[in-house]
Parts: sequence; structure tokens; C-alpha cells
Amino acid sequence: MSEERLIRRLAAIVAADVVGYSRMMEIDEAGTHSLLKTLRQELFDPATARYSGRIFKNTGDGALAEFASAVDAVQCMLEIQNTLQKRNTALPENQQLCLRIGISMGDVIVDGEDLYGNGVNVAARMETLSETGGICVSGNVYEHVAGAIEIDFEDLGEQTVKNLHRPVRAYRLRAQSDLQNNQPIPSSRVVQPLLPPEKPSIAVLPFQNMSGDPEQEFFADGMAEDIITDLSRYRSLFVIARNSTFAYKGKSPDLRDVARDLGVRYVLEGSVRKGGSRIRVTGQLIDGMTGNHIWAERYDRELDDIFALQDEMTDTIVSAIGPEIDQAERDRARRLPPESLDAWELYQRGLWHLYRFNREDNAEAQKLFREAISAGPNFAPASSGLTHALYYAFMHGYSDDRQATVADAFEAGRAAVAADDRDADAHFALGRILYLRHDLEASRAELEDAITQNPNFAHAHIGLATALLWDGDFENCLESCAQSIRLSPNDPLHWLSQAVRGMALICMERFDDAVEAMRQSVRQPNAAWTAHCILASACGHLGDVARGQAAVEHMLRAKPDIGIAHLQEIFPFRDQAHLDLSVLGLRKAGLDI
Repeated sequence: MSEERLIRRLAAIVAADVVGYSRMMEIDEAGTHSLLKTLRQELFDPATARYSGRIFKNTGDGALAEFASAVDAVQCMLEIQNTLQKRNTALPENQQLCLRIGISMGDVIVDGEDLYGNGVNVAARMETLSETGGICVSGNVYEHVAGAIEIDFEDLGEQTVKNLHRPVRAYRLRAQSDLQNNQPIPSSRVVQPLLPPEKPSIAVLPFQNMSGDPEQEFFADGMAEDIITDLSRYRSLFVIARNSTFAYKGKSPDLRDVARDLGVRYVLEGSVRKGGSRIRVTGQLIDGMTGNHIWAERYDRELDDIFALQDEMTDTIVSAIGPEIDQAERDRARRLPPESLDAWELYQRGLWHLYRFNREDNAEAQKLFREAISAGPNFAPASSGLTHALYYAFMHGYSDDRQATVADAFEAGRAAVAADDRDADAHFALGRILYLRHDLEASRAELEDAITQNPNFAHAHIGLATALLWDGDFENCLESCAQSIRLSPNDPLHWLSQAVRGMALICMERFDDAVEAMRQSVRQPNAAWTAHCILASACGHLGDVARGQAAVEHMLRAKPDIGIAHLQEIFPFRDQAHLDLSVLGLRKAGLDI
């Protein structure tokens, strides 16, 4: 039997969605459902039919429709948006419904009454790019209607669409304010938007005071101001100034509109609520391009010293969202086609490979960082990234010429600091290479400089803890490890913080504590063989031979040629006795070394 042939046709697809529908349903489920039903019956469905359109799917808070003509689709949606806008002016705020609408043209697959395919996918993506009460169209729709309808367009540039290899041009329609004021619509023209910069950009909105207590207003404002200040310490972030974001105080804007208006990729919003002697602070990080949540958290604290609490909450939130933005940027860079990557995106893709901690990904990370350096010779993060990749190549045994690797890393680290002396990551990268060169004083100075530049930089605290470990300052090493873990408990380098802590505890002969630290370290899926090496030593000293032998076997699978010379290189203790103690534990665990 021959395979049934798919039925296809070309169509203009509309995706419409009610803004804030879930929030409205939480407040008044029955009332919101009634409003949506009325909107469909009295406005959306009749207008679609008048323009020869067909609704082929109603979703919980929106609809998908097809039109034979792109012009009909745009004219219909303009009528719906402008009629809805006029209706809303006569209604209380809690009864107003606003739509976002996306329109695309494409080849669709017909399956009974339903439609599938890229035309539908692109329309849904255009809807996410639309502003509240607005319409966003794909490039092919723009080409059809620009000469047929006199309307303003805002060029959003190329947009990545799921399941499509090539990006799609997008445009927002700009006619509502003219229609609202009964002004003639100007002729078609393209307005360039305020585009986000290459590096990640963020706007911190004023935190809402949910307490009904005017005295808490200063606490809410202070939270946002301090977060802006602390985020500005990250040289890798573009942070919008307070005066621009506080223009939204007292308003409830759509966060995608905020991102578009300010030209940022991420938006942080939050709230403060006081009850008795306790205070609750919430925060959420939003991708301003899609409206998707990246991170959200709630913190409950006793309200003892309000200024100390404000400092604690600021540090906690800033430390939490920094790694989340980094992860989002790495994921975004991975989705982009290789030929479109700029220096920042090459760097982010390099980080993704770096944190997989294996030989092949390390080599790919080095390649990407070198490409980023070529694309931006004065781009400090690229040189820092290369320094980190060479550092791990040395530490984990991925390099054939180990001394040459340290020499290359040292030059890359110096280049990073020279490119931007205020970049904390550059000082962190160089500081780690310096302790491999047995220059512990210079290493500590660089790592302390990194922390001075950015006190919330968890990786710099790991670096300083490691330098203190090799220098024999174990108590301060443990304090730095604890600070690193507190600042970034879900960091991809969490295993390393625990490994440094475990080695310090071995040197202090606190073997029970060392085993517990190392068990936490090796639980991390990206833990390197060095973590299993330290666990084996701790178990050997404790007399837990079975667990020690298991750790040795795991280590040898990754590093079968381990020897004293290699351990001396990667564990550069100032005092040889500390290395000897670690090696003794390995021997007690059954390693013939």
C-alpha cells in the first residue's frame, strides 16, 4: 500500500494570546472565563469570519486562525486590536483583556480541521515577540502588506525559531497610537528598535512593596538599587541605570515591553512583603525576548537589622541570578548556527564545552576561545576563557606538553588582565595560573583583586581558597570555600569547592569531615578525576578501604598513568609534608604509587 500523501497549502497563520491570563484566572476564574468567552463571541470570531478567515484551534487563553491572504489577516487583527483597545478604555482594569498577536505565512500540513507545520510555529514565535495590544509579523508577511496597507513597522531583526535552521525576520506593527488619536496613518516605513548589546543585558525593576506599609517602601527601593549596583560589578553584564528602570515604579508593565523599550535581554522584578517580625522577598528573572522564567525564588527572614537584611538579600539574589544568566547565555549560544556566532557567543559556547570536563570538550573549548579572541582581540573574557581551558587541561592531564600549557595559560591570563584590568574573571584566571607557577604571593594578590572587583564572584573565592590551600592556610581556605558555596550553591564548579575543602580537611587530619566533603563533590556529574583522588586519600586515612579502593578505581579509569610527579604538579603545596600526607592516604586506599 502506498504511503498516504500529506495535504499541504499556503496560508497566513494568526496566533493570538491573552496577556496575563493565568494571573487573572488566579484572581477571578469564573469572571475571567466569561470575559474571554465574550471576547471570542462578540469580537474575535465575527471579525475573523468577515475577513474570510477560519479559526482552526482555540487554546485555553488564545486562538489559532488561518487566512488565504496576508493582507486580510493583518487588517483583521488591526481591527480586533483597535476595537479591543477602545472597549478597554471604558472598563475597569480588572475587566480588561489585552491580546498579543503574531502572524506568519508558510506552508502548512492539513489534518482534518487542524493545521501543523512551520507556518504555525513561526506565527507562535511572532506572538511571543509582540507587545501587549500589539501585532508582530514575519518578514514574508511584511513583504506582502507593506505596500498594500499604510502602516508603520519596527524591524526586530533576525529571530531564532524552534525547529528552523535559519532565523526569521520579524517586524512589529506601529499604528495603534495613531488610530487611538484619530490621526491619519503614516505611510509604510521601518523604525529600528533599541537592540540589546552583544553581552548579556539586564534591567532591574523597582521591587513592589506588598505590605501596605509605607515604611517598607524604602526597603523595597533599596533592594533594587543595591542589586543594580552589585550587578554593575560584573564586567560581563550590561546593566541599565536606576533612573531608567525606576520610571516603571508603580506600574505593571509587560516585561517583554520593558526589555524592548530598554534594549535588554533580561529583566529582574521582585516584591517585598512584611508580616509581623518577618519579611518575605521574592525575585524572578525573565527572558525579555520570550517572557519565559529563567529563575524565581522566595526568601523568608526575621526582620532584626533591616540594613543587614538588605545587604544579605542583595548578595543572595545577585549571586543566584549571575550563574542563571551565564547558563542562559551558554544555552542560547549553543542554539545559534555556527556561522552567525560573534565573539561573545563563541565565548559562551566555549564555556559550555569547558564545564563538561573531558579531553574532547576541553579541546573544543580552547578552539572556540581562540576564535573569540580572533573575532575580538580586546575582548577580555575570551582570553580568560582560554586561560581556564588551559588550566583544566593541565590539572586533568589533557595536555601532552604540560609546561608549555602553563606557559600558554600564563600569557593568555596576562592578555586578559591587559585587555580589562577591572574584569574580575581576568584576575581570577591569572591568579590560578600563578599558583601553578609556584608564585603563591602573586597568586593570592590577583585572586584578592578579583574579589575586590566583585565580592559576589563565587569562582574567585574558589580560586583564593585553592591558593590558601597550597600555602598551608587551611582555616582561611575553609572560610573561602564556604563563601563560594554560599554565593553559588548550584554552580557548575560546586564539585571543585568541595574538593578544595576536602583536601584542606585531610591536611588538618579531619578525615571524617574530608570524606563527607568529597562524597558531596563526587556526587556532581561533572566532577573530575581529581575529586575521586582526594576522596580515595581521605578514605584511606579513615581506614575505609572498600570505599577508598572504589574511588581509586574510578580515578584510574580516567587517569591510568597517575604518578608522584603528576601529583606534585597539580597539588603545588608549599610544604612537601602536606603532599606526603595526601599520598599516604592514597597508598592506604590501595594505590600502588
